[in-house]
Amino acid sequence: MKRSLLALGLGLALAATAQAADIRLVIHGGAGTMAREDFTPERAAKYHEGLQQALQAGYAVLEQGGTAVDAVKAAINQMELNPNFNAGRGAVFTSEGKNELDSSIMDGKTLSAGAVAGVTNVKHPINCADLVRTKSPHVMMATKGAEEFCAKNGAETVDPKWFFTDFRYQQLQKAKEKEQIILDHDGDHPKTANAELFIDPMMYDYKYGTVGAVALDKDGNIAAGTSTGGMTNKRFGRVGDSPIIGAGTYANNETVAVSCTGSGEMFIRTSAAYNVHAHYKLLGQDVQKAGDAAIAEVGAIKGSGGMIILDAKGNFAFPMNSAGMYRGTISKDGVPMTAIFADEELKNVDVKKLRESK
Repeated sequence: MKRSLLALGLGLALAATAQAADIRLVIHGGAGTMAREDFTPERAAKYHEGLQQALQAGYAVLEQGGTAVDAVKAAINQMELNPNFNAGRGAVFTSEGKNELDSSIMDGKTLSAGAVAGVTNVKHPINCADLVRTKSPHVMMATKGAEEFCAKNGAETVDPKWFFTDFRYQQLQKAKEKEQIILDHDGDHPKTANAELFIDPMMYDYKYGTVGAVALDKDGNIAAGTSTGGMTNKRFGRVGDSPIIGAGTYANNETVAVSCTGSGEMFIRTSAAYNVHAHYKLLGQDVQKAGDAAIAEVGAIKGSGGMIILDAKGNFAFPMNSAGMYRGTISKDGVPMTAIFADEELKNVDVKKLRESK
């Protein structure tokens, strides 16, 4: 009897320990040339508030014992609804005046992954990508086929007009006037802290509106997801790194979960997300060093951007070679910490107070 009670007590203690394991969510809302002089208090408040809402949505899943995959989806769903980010509603326009959405997700426990590219009527592309992961034997589906598959499997669909915002439409007109491809969050001044890196004549301003999330759940599993509207004025069915496993998204419980944002072609060419995994696993580098190494390879071929990284121990990093990245994190304390500029520390921002400041 005593042995039974002892075993029961030990079992309960182990269960309590498992429940008490740290949880962590890390997100980004895009990287690029965020110049401080271009940010009014109101503009900064909008981004901090959007990041906080996404963090709280993902945290609610993790705090209630949900999976890392579900937390990633919950956080990204919030950003897909926020027109300040280039994902879902508020996505940028192609040269044909359409919103084409790309997304991917990966479960670090099973290495299962799903992705969609060029969808136009799926309200939450990240959910569509997860349907590809869980309801099909495939990893990626594109355009009409992806739309049909996701609709048949319960994805919420909308009229393509639902994604329209006047701000993004004016970006397209501005891009057409310049007769060049520009990227999301276009500004008037092509300036950057790393100007020597950026020589691509097809790009004007270097701000990337992709959103992403990586999460660690109570069971020690990690996951990663990425979602984007792509490039303003993009042509020829262009697809960037966001829906490509190993380039824009990667997760493996043995190493790291990664979501990238930046000049997609360069992230594809360097397999940036998987590169972090390789540096972490093969060279024994921590999340910061592994991320810095991956970003350095992107920069070596004139690429710009950043990434979020999280390992199964709860360590995280925000490596970037851009002037800023909308980013944030939240842990078991439930306090959202956010930042915008590269040299800015994460902090719990009082959005109301920020709006009232001058």
